[in-house]
Amino acid sequence: MALTISELARSGGVGVETVRFYQRKGLLHDPRPGDTGGAKGRRHYGEEDVRRLSFIRSAKAAGFILDEIAELLGLDASDDRPRAREMAEARLAHLDAEIAQLERARRSLRRLAGECAGGGAGPCPIIEAFEEGGCRRV
Repeated sequence: MALTISELARSGGVGVETVRFYQRKGLLHDPRPGDTGGAKGRRHYGEEDVRRLSFIRSAKAAGFILDEIAELLGLDASDDRPRAREMAEARLAHLDAEIAQLERARRSLRRLAGECAGGGAGPCPIIEAFEEGGCRRV
């Protein structure tokens, strides 16, 4: 398989500039022109590049930042499962904290929407809560 950069990008559901960004960050290699038998002056990518791009996209979807993804890619090569598990557990703890915060925000907004629906005189409870920073006190 010999893909151009645009074909690689399309296979990963990203733009060419995203592929180039990942290359600058060291997450994807930047082959020399003709490295994989392509036309003179054109860079070509193979199965490993498609796999790495898919890995990067999946890890980003799980919430890992690029530095962590780079470390995970290194761990894949070294088969360091304990460190990979440690990173996954830390990511889970972070996600749990974010979910808890979002659930508090949802409860607060439901309460405010209910107060707003009740009508009555005075300022809108939703607008008032945001002006006063009231949704932070959920």
